[in-house]
Amino acid sequence: MKLAVVTDSSSALPLSVKGHANLFCLDIPVTIDGQAYVEDKNLTMPEFYDKMAANEELPKTSQPSLAEFDELLMTLQSESYTHVIGLFLSSGISGFWANSQFLKEEHNNLVLAIPDTKITSAPLGHMVETVLTLAQEGCEFDFIIEKLNKQIEGTTAFILVDDLNHLVKGGRLSNGSALLGNLLSIKPILYFNDEGVIEVFEKVRTEKKAIKRLVEILREMTSQGDFNVTIIHSNVEDKAKDLYQQLKESGFDQDLSIVSFGSVIATHLGEGAIAFGITPKFSKN
Repeated sequence: MKLAVVTDSSSALPLSVKGHANLFCLDIPVTIDGQAYVEDKNLTMPEFYDKMAANEELPKTSQPSLAEFDELLMTLQSESYTHVIGLFLSSGISGFWANSQFLKEEHNNLVLAIPDTKITSAPLGHMVETVLTLAQEGCEFDFIIEKLNKQIEGTTAFILVDDLNHLVKGGRLSNGSALLGNLLSIKPILYFNDEGVIEVFEKVRTEKKAIKRLVEILREMTSQGDFNVTIIHSNVEDKAKDLYQQLKESGFDQDLSIVSFGSVIATHLGEGAIAFGITPKFSKN
């Protein structure tokens, strides 16, 4: 078996898999003031936030290119890959997963699996890491898919945004009535539900109380098992570091790291968002 993993640029990849020979990534462009940008190619994150702040209209994102994915699959087949796993952002916030399913019929000579990850960012990156690690250890394809599906079932993220307008205007928040949170000074805690859709989990009165509640939720969610936990932020690194220190000093014993949202997800969450990504670690047992 020669296995390739294909993901998209919304994923925050662990350093352990960046540049991996069997990992491929589809770009998701961000359009600002009519100009299309791709992060790390013609746009840095400081430039992204500057441009977003300078424009009255919110940036727009598009799906990864289905044609590019199709072409990549043909290239992989020509390079003797036999199996491909596609791991893309949740079907609850993008139509790409549904569209990608049609390619299975076009590439009969590849064993192609494209599960709905129901997530994005750092948890998606951990799924990529899981697949590549298991493949490197010589695990069978069906075993890898089984472990991946269990990881997907146990993965979620809880998010606190500074301004709901980005999510509501972008159509990424399923219960749009949450816009009232801005008007009533409520800080709603959002989460990815079982279908990979962003919904309001709880409404809290102040940011301080919301952060405290986020920590409580995190402890509840990780009390049984072994998890990768990532603090993810959109241009509020100091806040993320404070939260990291608070958790470490309180004896939080899960693997904990900090990453920033990329331009694709920051477009929809806006500047100032902070989140926990929770991903169960895979086990061979």
